[in-house]
Amino acid sequence: MGRVAGSAKWLLGALVAPLATASALAQQSYRPPEHTQPPPFYSAVTAEQAAYLADVGLSSERDRSAKWQLAEHRRVDRALAALQPQRKGVVDAYVVAVALDSDPVFGREAREAGKVLSRRYDAAGRTIVLAGSDGSADSSLPRGAPDTLAMALARVAELIDPKEDVLILYTTSHGAPMGIVYNDADSGFGMVSPQRLWSLLGALGIERRMILVSACYSGVFVPLLSNDDSVVMTASSADRTSFGCQADSDWTFFGDALINHALRKAQPIAAVAAETERLVGEWEGRGKLVPSQPQVAIGANAGIWLAALDRRTPPAPTAPVGKPAVSLLDRP
Repeated sequence: MGRVAGSAKWLLGALVAPLATASALAQQSYRPPEHTQPPPFYSAVTAEQAAYLADVGLSSERDRSAKWQLAEHRRVDRALAALQPQRKGVVDAYVVAVALDSDPVFGREAREAGKVLSRRYDAAGRTIVLAGSDGSADSSLPRGAPDTLAMALARVAELIDPKEDVLILYTTSHGAPMGIVYNDADSGFGMVSPQRLWSLLGALGIERRMILVSACYSGVFVPLLSNDDSVVMTASSADRTSFGCQADSDWTFFGDALINHALRKAQPIAAVAAETERLVGEWEGRGKLVPSQPQVAIGANAGIWLAALDRRTPPAPTAPVGKPAVSLLDRP
């Protein structure tokens, strides 16, 4: 009996080992989509024209097969249908985390942001992540794009009580002086400008909101997106770049400081902003980088819904994950 069992174990091991090796090799050989071509229109227009195109929400898709489009449609449908309705008498947070660029650093950051924000703000079942590959395999999530973001926000608007509930929006991507860049490898191109996002949220009636923007020049979002019922935090001022967006990184500087450190702790949003600014400043100082100057605007009435959400924040912090963004500075 023992000999037979031993033989069976050996045979099982002999079968599983090659499969495991093949799986590991497949992961090692996977190459995420890359940017090899310029945008089809933004690179050929003036800055004023580009700003106009961003404001009207122009984006472009190319070389998308009908099969891919159907699969994407189904991914979006499943994700939107999974969002749970709000609870009467409870200040519910709806979390939307979106990576608008297909570089894996943004896909990884958006996924973890969804987890951290969902836990902190009691948004299990009310969180949606839109992102490309995390670098290990093709993404099973709806892609991060202006149209999927608009649909996610519209679905949230259908579900919430606007006088009671809150949108928590985290976006991560490359940035430009006119807004956040949408770039899905060589297939998707566009921009989300402050005007576009402000118009979208206004049309949907979402006034209670926390807008967190990780991108260069993201301070351009502060003036328009700020109101008495909102919180807006950005990775940089309107005229500065931010750092850490290399495709093989796990975090941008801002994402690491805000999501991976400050928001993991049960502390008020002002303390979150202060810790984020301090960490980013320390890392930039270590690298002798031009300070990005993260921005924060907390509306006069935002404390009402913040207090309700903070009361449900788990008291125990969670540990940071991934390679620290500042480790980029140690590269030769």
